[in-house]
Order: sequence, then C-alpha cells, then structure tokens
Amino acid sequence: MTIKLMTPTLAVRDTEQPVPRWAVFSANAIPFLLLPHCLWRLPFAFDFGMGMVDPNAPAWVWWAIPYVFGLSVVSEAAALLSLGLVRGWGEVAPAWLPIVGGRRIPPLAVIIPSTLGGLAATAMYGSTLLTWLNVPGFHGLGFSNGWWEALANVCIAPGILWGPLVLALTYAYYVRRRRPRR
Repeated sequence: MTIKLMTPTLAVRDTEQPVPRWAVFSANAIPFLLLPHCLWRLPFAFDFGMGMVDPNAPAWVWWAIPYVFGLSVVSEAAALLSLGLVRGWGEVAPAWLPIVGGRRIPPLAVIIPSTLGGLAATAMYGSTLLTWLNVPGFHGLGFSNGWWEALANVCIAPGILWGPLVLALTYAYYVRRRRPRR
C-alpha cells in the first residue's frame, strides 16, 4: 500500500489563462494583512483609546459601535474582493447572480474599480507611512507610552501593503485578460 502525501497548492484552475503563483499568494494574503488593523480598531467602538492621546477627540457617541464594526467588516470585504483578480468569478459572473450570471465580465469592469481601489488604499495608508517617516506636514496622534505606539504600528503596518498589492494584482489581471497579439 502506498501513501500519497497531499501537498498544498496555490494553483487556480478556473481561469481562462494561468495565474502566476505570486498573484495567488498575494490575493490570499491581503485579507490577513488587514486583519490586525481591523481587530486593533474594534476597542475604539467602546471608547477605549488604545493609549492614544488626542485632546481634540470628540466625546463617545452611540453610533460608534456600528460604525467601527461596519468599517472593519467593509474593509475585510473589500480585501476579499481582491480574490476576484485571481479566480474565475473575476472573469465570469457566478451563475447564481440574476441577469449577469454566467456571462463573461469585461476586463475593464474589473480593472477600473480595482485600480481606483488600489490607488485609494495606497493614498489612505500612504499618509500613515509618511507620518512614520517624519515627513514635514504629516503628523500623527500621540500615545501615552511607547508600548501602545508599538502595538499600533505593528497592527497598522501590514495594511500599508494593501494598495500596492492590489495594483500589482490588477496589472497581472490585465496582462492575463488582454487579447493576444496577432
């Protein structure tokens, strides 16, 4: 009796053209890169400042809980959409969708929003990076001690890769979906 060892694979077999391994790995990593930031944000919903010192912070309001939880859920949902850049459902609409189900998705219908999203994420996290690099004109909030600041930096830092990774995945999607040259 022979035993076959199952090795994990990153291969995606439901796309028209093969997807590069780095793209599959990156698309699968994006939700995990944002998870620490989404979890770090949750205590703010309950008026726990995570060591942040902001004298101009508004008083806690009742809608902070649904807002912060909603922001975290929407961030993770947007991160999961990057999987469409390496999976078949980013090329052909799933059959269960009304009207468009089973139809081929025009490449620009994916490329334009993912490019805009990648640019937006880069700009959003880019200001954080510029603050950390002490670029004049970019100032962050203070912390009550260095441990809180270190925790914030560790939780936020992986998210800085979100925008550039989405832009790289969008380019790989474009290259894969463009028409072959004649």
